Amino acid sequence: MKLYSDFGPRRARQVFADVISLAFITGWVWLGVTIHRLITELATYGKQMEDAGAGFRVAMTEVGDNLEGVPFIGSTVGVPFDSASGAGGALEEAGQSQQELIQQLALTLGVGIAALPIVMILVLWLVPRARFVRRAGRAKALVRAGAGIDLLALRALTNQKVTTIAKVNVDAMGAWRRGDGAVMRKLAALELESSGIRLRV
Repeated sequence: MKLYSDFGPRRARQVFADVISLAFITGWVWLGVTIHRLITELATYGKQMEDAGAGFRVAMTEVGDNLEGVPFIGSTVGVPFDSASGAGGALEEAGQSQQELIQQLALTLGVGIAALPIVMILVLWLVPRARFVRRAGRAKALVRAGAGIDLLALRALTNQKVTTIAKVNVDAMGAWRRGDGAVMRKLAALELESSGIRLRV
């Protein structure tokens, strides 16, 4: 696998793009985590509400149970305290619901804020880099397989732009047919250079 070009300027651009892209991805991940943490802190109020409701429910239940056990008062004296205990239970459930809602909101916003920019960065950066790696790998394999200058020159005639080929030689195809070594070498170098490989043949 070949990650970077053999040519200095292109290699420098690739390294720069990699560093900037990774820095941006790290920054968006940090922002997403920070927002998640900040929103999660709001769940503290839900936790306090849950604890208050639970404490009130337990206290009212204990008072009702104790009063029901007192002679001559009767079992009906505990009814208002049971109702109050139910109100405490409702407050406890509301606190739990608020915490769950805040956790879901924190996760959704945290992931959403980080994911969209990261996906865009990956599309704009990683896809071209993957194309380069694949193309450079193919070119390198072609050279290792012992592909001759004539085959690389033919690939250049097939793959490169006409204007680029014309800069090498106006009649590049004719030169290839005649077996013009100098022109074929330039064409082969052009094909390999477009893939980030320096001609060392």
